[in-house]
Amino acid sequence: MITIHSLGFPRIGKKRELKFALEKFWRGDITQQQLEQTGRQLRQQNWREQSALDLAPVGDFSFYDQILDASFLFGNHPARVRDLGGDDLANYFRVARGRAHTHEHECACVQAGEMTKWFDTNYHYIVPEFSADTRFNLHADALLEQVREAQAAGVVAKPVLVGPVTYLWLGKSQDHSDRLTLLEPLLAVYLQLLSKLAAAGVEWVQIDEPILVTELDASWRQALNHACHQLKSAPLKLLLATYFGELQENLQLACELPVDGLHIDAINGRDEVARIADWLPGHKVLSVGVINGRNIWKTDLTATLVWLEPLHQRLGQRLWLAPSCSLLHVPVDLASEQKLDDEIKQWLAFAVQKLDELRILATALNEGRAAVADELAQNAAAVNSRRQSGRIHRPAVKQRVAEITAAMGQRLAPYAERSKQQRNKFRLPLYPTTTIGSFPQTAEIRKARRDYRVGELGADDYRRIMRDEIAHCVHQQEALGLDVLVHGEPERNDMVEYFGEQLDGYAFSQHGWVQSYGSRCVKPPILFGDISRPRAMTVDWISWARSLTDKPMKGMLTGPATMLNWSFVRDDQPRSQTCLQLSLAIRDEVLDLEKAGIDMIQIDEAALREGLPLRRSQWQDYLDWAIQAFRISANGVRNDTQIHTHMCYSEFNDIMPAIADMDADVITIETSRSNMELLAAFEAFEYPNEIGPGVYDIHSPNIPDVDAIVALMKKAAEHIPPERLWVNPDCGLKTRNWEEVLPALTNMVTASRILAQDLAEAV
Repeated sequence: MITIHSLGFPRIGKKRELKFALEKFWRGDITQQQLEQTGRQLRQQNWREQSALDLAPVGDFSFYDQILDASFLFGNHPARVRDLGGDDLANYFRVARGRAHTHEHECACVQAGEMTKWFDTNYHYIVPEFSADTRFNLHADALLEQVREAQAAGVVAKPVLVGPVTYLWLGKSQDHSDRLTLLEPLLAVYLQLLSKLAAAGVEWVQIDEPILVTELDASWRQALNHACHQLKSAPLKLLLATYFGELQENLQLACELPVDGLHIDAINGRDEVARIADWLPGHKVLSVGVINGRNIWKTDLTATLVWLEPLHQRLGQRLWLAPSCSLLHVPVDLASEQKLDDEIKQWLAFAVQKLDELRILATALNEGRAAVADELAQNAAAVNSRRQSGRIHRPAVKQRVAEITAAMGQRLAPYAERSKQQRNKFRLPLYPTTTIGSFPQTAEIRKARRDYRVGELGADDYRRIMRDEIAHCVHQQEALGLDVLVHGEPERNDMVEYFGEQLDGYAFSQHGWVQSYGSRCVKPPILFGDISRPRAMTVDWISWARSLTDKPMKGMLTGPATMLNWSFVRDDQPRSQTCLQLSLAIRDEVLDLEKAGIDMIQIDEAALREGLPLRRSQWQDYLDWAIQAFRISANGVRNDTQIHTHMCYSEFNDIMPAIADMDADVITIETSRSNMELLAAFEAFEYPNEIGPGVYDIHSPNIPDVDAIVALMKKAAEHIPPERLWVNPDCGLKTRNWEEVLPALTNMVTASRILAQDLAEAV
């Protein structure tokens, strides 16, 4: 009989219960005991949803991030929180967001841990911090309690742990020491943990080592081999899990590691399965990820069975089935969707439905297809409906993409020439200040949008309320003394969803929420067909804001690669083609903004690096079409129209030439949590255009002080001429409140003026 299991389940809840509980706790509206009770209820609910599985994940639930959980599990607390008051949960939230509670005394606040993207997903993890002095010690009570909870609920628990080598690989050394020197003491703690899990009655533990799908040098490959040889002495069985890509040159290594089972991503690496089945020793389990854990399209179950049946005949009970990766990356339950277009809805599967697909496959293999004939017929009908739908392919859109020329991706003049025209036009001071686009989304703003959406607020009243909010935002920025203003985006629910709602080829869920980090959830649009823009999307709102001030006003758009990477994207054509369709739609909006007199336009590409393949050898192909798409969207404008872009929370140092090739006049980029680490890239690469390294960490309630901002910008000025530096936050301000934003921006403006004055006095 085939074993079915899951690598992880969404933890936010069907109604985002975790998000709301966290935010109440941070505000001080509920106690720690109430927060922990919400966690227990969500875990029980998640196990009920996975009741058909033979093995269910335990330890995949987290109050913020599973990698931060691992740091606290192994006692790897940053030094800056060790001597602060409070329990582990308080320090946990201090590392995650700078403070445990919004109103916590300043002396208990710290710099939040660096946050970056989890491989090539839109999930963010807190980067582990290491040094030569790092010591590990086990804090397993919370995990062991979850195991007991699961067992009491009748769940066969399979604890999920990030592997020791991946954990070290994901982290950063604060003193440039070799992280691999920490492997031996870390393995000792893992062995302690595995022994405790075995004593608790656990038979299988999932060890995630996704770095096996990346290009590894000999030292990291040897570390994986050494780690598994050390852990094999544990008195339980280990399932080594890889996902997000192919094993390629690591395939033999993965097959030979001394573990009891190997999980592979058969969505991205199906062609490798036959070789792995050949090479894997006869005593090992092969877990095959046959359900896409990162996208929401139904699985073609009949086609999957055709492929699986010979494998099942060969491996028998050694064959396990699972989703390709944790279901953290998809929404919880399609049954919650009551307004989604019926035709499109039948094409989809969220986490709950994906587990049901897994059950159907296992039943068909164990008992024969006749046992699930009705389910297979329904699935085939839905899959064929999507293939044959006339809503997906639009010849006019495809023709327009075919007519793209190289000239469409070129500015009329090089940066050196057009920057002079822009400086003469805008007359900005040294170290000009701006923000990234959004301002606080208050309860009143959210209520107005919600009431308008459900028909309880008329269009005229909605327009008046949004205009008033824009006016308030503009006046606040003028009072602060910011040099370049934005309209604040009160009308926008999300930087991708807002645009997708106005483009043909997109569909939208009501409750399709996915965790991005902590309590931050996004509702990715469903990109199901060819994309076009039927009408202007932002011109009216930004023109209204422009009419309220004499200062420059930036138009705010989301770039094509970010629209692509933050959507559930179609899988029936190359992503590059979809991205080019998006670029033409954004280009149309850029040109309409310019015609309306908006002469600064920001095209955010926050997710540009996120789409980068995990293997460096595949980078250039992606960068070629992603950068081409940005340039097509941006480069139809006059020389004196200033194009901005923005990127955040990724590792950018190794793609600086590609970022420069975007040829944006100004780039704003996250650097605050990493203490301007990005600037090290400029020692080897001279960035040619203007840049605003973020100095205000907007993902923390902490307010940056003037001296800290000045120090960060002086560090930046060591690498970039001051006349090409801007001062700005590291991301949009929608998740913050005005009580935090106003003093933070006041300090930012003050720091800018100090920097400009110091520079003038030095001349």
